[in-house]
Amino acid sequence: MSNELDKQSPNRQQSGYYEDEIDLRELFMVLWKGKLWIIGITFIAAVISVAVALWLPNIYRAEVLLAADEEGGGLASLAGQYGGLASLAGISLPSGGSSEKAVGIATLQSRQFIADFVESHDILPELMAAESFDWTTKEVEYVKEIYDVDQQVWTRNVEAPLTPKPSAQEAYEKFREILAVSEDNETGFVTISIEHLSPIVAQQWVTWIVADLNEKMMLDATAEAQQSIDYLTDQLKNTQVVALEEVFYSLIEEQTKTIMLANSRPEYLFKTIDPAVVPEERSSPSRALICILGTLLGGMLSVLGVLIWHYVFKPEGAVQQS
Repeated sequence: MSNELDKQSPNRQQSGYYEDEIDLRELFMVLWKGKLWIIGITFIAAVISVAVALWLPNIYRAEVLLAADEEGGGLASLAGQYGGLASLAGISLPSGGSSEKAVGIATLQSRQFIADFVESHDILPELMAAESFDWTTKEVEYVKEIYDVDQQVWTRNVEAPLTPKPSAQEAYEKFREILAVSEDNETGFVTISIEHLSPIVAQQWVTWIVADLNEKMMLDATAEAQQSIDYLTDQLKNTQVVALEEVFYSLIEEQTKTIMLANSRPEYLFKTIDPAVVPEERSSPSRALICILGTLLGGMLSVLGVLIWHYVFKPEGAVQQS
């Protein structure tokens, strides 16, 4: 009895092995029989991908290369130097925080700065309603269902809490999609880029945003320096220690220098190394890649569909030829 089982066991294992094995010949025959479906679906996918690639508008990217000027920091450095002496007299000196470059990059991407930028330059229509760019007239064309350029009226149909005119929050979300900021870890250079349907608009905006950022950082620095001077002047009145008086005079001098330098430099924090130019070549879309990927996707889906139809929806009772 055991001998018979032993003889049958290899046959069972061999039979199970062949049942689980993929028959490449049958697979090829299935695909060959469905070749018309595969070719047809692949062709349709290729046509659709070409149509989509041609329908998508050109996007242009303008970028500027910047170097951060972080010299100075008088109050932070002197406060660290003389902080111990001041603390003996019960006086707390303001301490420095993050680097100016880090603060500048964070400010550039903040909601308040972007909202102020959009409002001050009145670029909301170009941001939210641009449809295409005409190289002949050098003008942006708008989506009529969103913005009527002749009447200068927002015409989009939206539900509450949204309004026909896009809010500052909507403008921020849209602007963050086209704004890119990157920093080279080796050189420390910062690259700011903006993408838009209009290459002229992209170049203008990236130039404006650098100028506005430098101006804001300059105003913030002078305001902070003036606050430090006022603070140090008050502390100077309340001390009788000669050594501390010298410290306070040094700190006040440094903050006065900060104000003078800030007002004398148009590019307060970020110095332009390579200014933005009007791009002549589009950055996207990659039409060739869209066509290739669309055709490949259609081919793979058609092959998968033929196999599923054969192995899953195969008519019952069909006899598989060996």
